[in-house]
Amino acid sequence: MTGPDLTSFIAGLSKAELHVHHVGSASPRIVADLVARHPSPTVPADPEGLREFFTFTDFAHFIDVYLAVVDLVRTQEDVRLLTYEVAKDLATQQVRYAELTMTPYTSVLRGIPIEAYTEAIEDARRAAERDHGIVLRWIYDIPGEAGLESADATIRYAERHAPDALVGFGLGGPEIGVPRPQFAPHFSRARAAGLHSVPHSGESTGPDTVWDAIRDLGAERIGHGIAAATDPALVAYLAEHRIPLEISPTSNLATRVVERIEEHPVRALRDAGVIVTINSDDPPMFNTTLSAEYATAARLLDLDEAGLAELATTAVDVSFAPEDVKIRLRGEIADYLARFRTTPGR
Repeated sequence: MTGPDLTSFIAGLSKAELHVHHVGSASPRIVADLVARHPSPTVPADPEGLREFFTFTDFAHFIDVYLAVVDLVRTQEDVRLLTYEVAKDLATQQVRYAELTMTPYTSVLRGIPIEAYTEAIEDARRAAERDHGIVLRWIYDIPGEAGLESADATIRYAERHAPDALVGFGLGGPEIGVPRPQFAPHFSRARAAGLHSVPHSGESTGPDTVWDAIRDLGAERIGHGIAAATDPALVAYLAEHRIPLEISPTSNLATRVVERIEEHPVRALRDAGVIVTINSDDPPMFNTTLSAEYATAARLLDLDEAGLAELATTAVDVSFAPEDVKIRLRGEIADYLARFRTTPGR
């Protein structure tokens, strides 16, 4: 179901974003600011050039482009600017709560001390909540392509320099050639420190990586996880144990892990009882927004306003938000649906 009413409904619906990357959320406006500060031989500053730059041939190409943008974030002020502007962009879509996936290792590698990094993201978080009413929490992410050295550093940052808003521990980057089990000790330490386990798995590989994430990393939610659809036993396990998937349909299409949006397995997973949430991943890079992803989900899952409200509520329920924030957002969603249904002329 789509149409003007549904588009309007999505625009005003309070939403929680659970799978969105910090650097991957740099809009063309933000990238242009960063390129002006740090001229790049590879990243164009003009919007048309960026559109072409953000056209991917496959997942490996996406990683190359992503890392080129990462290289533009070189100072504490860059980190603060990026974080605040990303939060502002999310808030314009009525995103009221977001868990932003952060990769501190890449910033420290470029010369930003972890103490300065932490200060920058926390300052931006407080300012964004004050100015735009969005609540942010952090997930620290191991960049899988950088191997065990990056994992050692990331868990050390989480244990010794944890910002106030850190709630989760993740694993991103390429899956091919990056076995999940090697990171088991790091995730064990993260869970011991009170952090939630939210690794990426089953995006560009098969269901075995999802099993690895569950068995070796103690995954409480799975980033992407769409390859689970090819393994009935895994689908049943996810449904029985209530392990949600963080699904980003346009991302999967852009990185060519799904050939056609109509072939996306989100409906089969939902219909089999798996908890699914809808997210934007790296929205400017994929020319999307969370609101656009909700519109795509409405088509793929045949949702009306009530179904979209339920989808938004599910994201709140499986988030790691403080309980008072969850209660407030559930109330906002329910009240909004009730008002929308009683609007004259509908």
